Amino acid sequence: MPEWERADSSRVPFAVYTDQQLHQRELERFFYKAHWCYVGLEVEIPQPGDFKRTAVGERSVVMVRDSDGQIQVFENVCAHRGMQFCRERHGNRKEFVCPYHQWSYTLRGDLQGVPFRRGVRQGGKVNGGMPADFDPKQHGLTRLKVAARGGVVFASFDHEVESLEDFMGPAVLLYFDRLFNGRQLTLLGYNRQRIPGNWKLMQENIKDPYHPGLLHSWFVIFGLWRADNASELKMDSHGRHAAMVSTRGASGKADQVTQVSSFKESMVLNDARFLDIVPEPWWNGPTAVMTTLFPSVIFQQQVNSVSTRHIQPAGHGEFDFVWTHFGFADDTPEMTQRRLRQANLFGPAGFVSADDGEVIEFSQSGFVQKPQHRTLVELGGRDVADTDHMVTETLIRGMYDYWRKVMA
Repeated sequence: MPEWERADSSRVPFAVYTDQQLHQRELERFFYKAHWCYVGLEVEIPQPGDFKRTAVGERSVVMVRDSDGQIQVFENVCAHRGMQFCRERHGNRKEFVCPYHQWSYTLRGDLQGVPFRRGVRQGGKVNGGMPADFDPKQHGLTRLKVAARGGVVFASFDHEVESLEDFMGPAVLLYFDRLFNGRQLTLLGYNRQRIPGNWKLMQENIKDPYHPGLLHSWFVIFGLWRADNASELKMDSHGRHAAMVSTRGASGKADQVTQVSSFKESMVLNDARFLDIVPEPWWNGPTAVMTTLFPSVIFQQQVNSVSTRHIQPAGHGEFDFVWTHFGFADDTPEMTQRRLRQANLFGPAGFVSADDGEVIEFSQSGFVQKPQHRTLVELGGRDVADTDHMVTETLIRGMYDYWRKVMA
């Protein structure tokens, strides 16, 4: 373990982001044990046989709806020679067949077929075949424990993991249920990006209310996320999950933002539809809620745009970031278009100015350049507590308090 400057978590060693051995330990302790990880939305696999190839940590998994309509998640590794048998991202199958030697599996991951299992008859005798004690029931795919709530699907390699509700905790569950309130979801589309930085940096980024009104010009100019907006920061009891809650104020001048270099009072839109914001009853006030579930997912509501953001590590120095944009079955066609249009504000080609992925890449480069240094996470003090303002890094400190406890 790297050495921390202080007993608290206000100064994070750069090695936390660059050490490959630490990364392997993180995968085992956060992604493969005692944690629920996001795998997708039920609406992505509406019919029996529908599947989605996704990931838990660095392990490829398949989410599929079986013939009984139940959702199964199993590892994308053939029990025979270890091949990742599923290559398509989405599709429909009656069974899964490994192309290498054509071992076949049911939609529940059970082994159902082994070519030449009983050998081949040649010249009056049987040659080859599997041993007499070979039992197909012992050679199915590795199945994960599955939990679904509000149309969102989670999975865990750890079958002794606590309930999904206990994992989230009541404070964060409140905001999860606000967004996923039982209405039927509709799938609108995907974005994918490979970010050359440590996966934890994206969790940090969405636990960091300090940067949006500084880095993202759109947010501060048009009042979507500013330091002077009414806001709250909420954590679960472990400090691992969080919700950043903001209510849009007036755009234009304010004492708190006129000195911010990204504030451009004269900036106007050529197409006002991008800020055609319509309040929805389920908001119950907040116009933006960014919910982070450690370690794998972010749930975004930014005005009328709603999406999930799935973190898939690929080594200690990069990760895939998969956005799933969705709506609700009772949306009008106009609301669907509004959600799609506002989705253009975010992501690697979004309008919000510099993308989070870009600053994460530059941060990772700095960590590699100066390996014995540390980050400073002291805005708002060094304690860890919920707040009613944004000028703090308390959520990041809370996450690393938890990280240190599990990793020690």
